[in-house]
Amino acid sequence: MDCPRLRLVFAGTPDFAAAHLQCLLDWQAHDIVGVFTQPDRPAGRGKKATASPVKQLALANDLAVFQPVNFKAEEDRLLLADLQPDLMIVVAYGLILPQAVLDIPRLGCVNVHASLLPRWRGAAPIQRAIEAGDQETGVTIMQMDAGLDTGAMLEIARCPIDATTTSASLHATLADLGGPALKKAITDLATGAAQPRQQDDALSNYAAKISKAEAELDFSKSAAVLDRQIRAFNPFPCAYTQLGENRIRVWQAAPVASTGGEPGEILQADKHGIVVACGEGALNLLTLQWPGARAMSAAELLNGKAEWFAPGTRLVRS
Repeated sequence: MDCPRLRLVFAGTPDFAAAHLQCLLDWQAHDIVGVFTQPDRPAGRGKKATASPVKQLALANDLAVFQPVNFKAEEDRLLLADLQPDLMIVVAYGLILPQAVLDIPRLGCVNVHASLLPRWRGAAPIQRAIEAGDQETGVTIMQMDAGLDTGAMLEIARCPIDATTTSASLHATLADLGGPALKKAITDLATGAAQPRQQDDALSNYAAKISKAEAELDFSKSAAVLDRQIRAFNPFPCAYTQLGENRIRVWQAAPVASTGGEPGEILQADKHGIVVACGEGALNLLTLQWPGARAMSAAELLNGKAEWFAPGTRLVRS
């Protein structure tokens, strides 16, 4: 069956969304008649107003860009309606869309969600999946309704989470997975072949937004739990520990078998890493960042600061 050409509106803000917009641009199967993104925000040391990655990509491709604060104002909803969209694609937009907006496109609105719904609903599904020890995640393309990531599922693409997966690496993997799944969902909606499946609410968990306070390591926990925390919070907000008055960021670590030592006690420090006792097992800190310095291997750090990490030294919570 030939797929009719649709008038698409795209709504998104960060790099993850821009990757999906680029996929649609490369596809060239439909007309992107408008792009909605968050208003420019202050960024960098100078706090200069900066366009989102989606806005930058849209302008580079001569697409019409709109940046409403929200869709509560009738004029913003009329702006969308004037575009006469067949379908609205929403990817990490950052705004909750009211039902009045969801009803505007002829075929409704679809969302690209970085989780195997209904497993993780909410703002931080990538980080929470790693933190929880999930062995699999993926991307779900769903029809949007007024709930929080509760709409019927159209397409699912899966990928594993292994012992080295970080939020950074998983973000990139899911950005690549989402594009083909999105194209399939759009084609099925356009041709009438879509078969939406309802979610089981009993299987859902809330992926709360990540806070910087969560990033501090508590060595009374098991090494396995702390390893997942470090990987989940890489690159943001980056896990850390306290050594005296110095906050040390921990970018990479690995659980190791060990007995003895109090939680937070350094057991060993050499070119192979800095081994710290945990509530269960020990954690070998491999890549760290001293305040005011770049991230570096434990071996590099110990070259200049070995005395700080002598065995018996305690890493404590602030």
